Amino acid sequence: MTQRLHSWGERYLYAPDRYQRLISLLLLPLSWLYCAIMYWRFHLKKPLGQGAAVVSVGNLTVGGSGKTPLVSALAGRYKDAAIVLRGYGRHSKGMAVVSDGETILCDVRCSGDEAMIYARSVCGVVVIVSEEREAGIEQAKSMGCSVIFLDDGYSKHQIEKLDLLIDVKTSSHACLPSGPYRERLWKGKEALLLEEGREFFRHVTLKDATRRMVLVTAIARPERLDAFLPEVEARHYFPDHHFFTKEELEAILAESGATSLLVTFKDYVKMEAFGLPLSLLELDLEVSERLLDKIDTYVENYR
Repeated sequence: MTQRLHSWGERYLYAPDRYQRLISLLLLPLSWLYCAIMYWRFHLKKPLGQGAAVVSVGNLTVGGSGKTPLVSALAGRYKDAAIVLRGYGRHSKGMAVVSDGETILCDVRCSGDEAMIYARSVCGVVVIVSEEREAGIEQAKSMGCSVIFLDDGYSKHQIEKLDLLIDVKTSSHACLPSGPYRERLWKGKEALLLEEGREFFRHVTLKDATRRMVLVTAIARPERLDAFLPEVEARHYFPDHHFFTKEELEAILAESGATSLLVTFKDYVKMEAFGLPLSLLELDLEVSERLLDKIDTYVENYR
């Protein structure tokens, strides 16, 4: 039931049918109210310097956009960098240092899947989860970091930062609950709009492939994987940040007759301890020199 509701919600926001478009139209007054509240929230906040160069990578809509691989590609270029994120889906609260740049200090249930991706894949970078981003920034500074990357930090208007926004294509331009937009690019708010194929490019490789694979993933908007998928026995989509159990994965393998589970790294970090056969869709990003130069200039102006 949860999977079906999740799939229905994603179709409603990004590819609505006639019935869903009618619901969206009826909810427009609530969307206008929501958008007005978010505008005044932005308008009432004054950005304050954090004593470090802060770069946020985000998007205006709900759901996935490729923030995690882009943050990984950018943060790994600096020796004194930290990544601070909320840690959606984690089974913990408050602030936690996931990695000090050398050692992983907690498990994936404490960190959440995205933070563990950073800890595992970005060498030498401090990774911190914190609902209060300012607290995470202060912790990072105390650990010697002078460049802070915020994963999904656009809405933190009280923090002075360079905002990078990934442009997500959608047929609906309404705010929640009629459409997918959490916020607008408000007048007076400066941000760099990024587009896949222009500022960054994806490269996907398949590791440990087997003869018969079944796709199992818990990422937002999983249809984003379609362009990179080999032939699979079946596809199983779970809600974003879902924590799998060994039993449900074993059942999928048995039902499909597959010889391995085809997963993203976001899924892999939550499955590897089960000892099940895994094939990995590994994603790397190539970032344009023009964007890298703009970020370097911003960082250097803070030093």
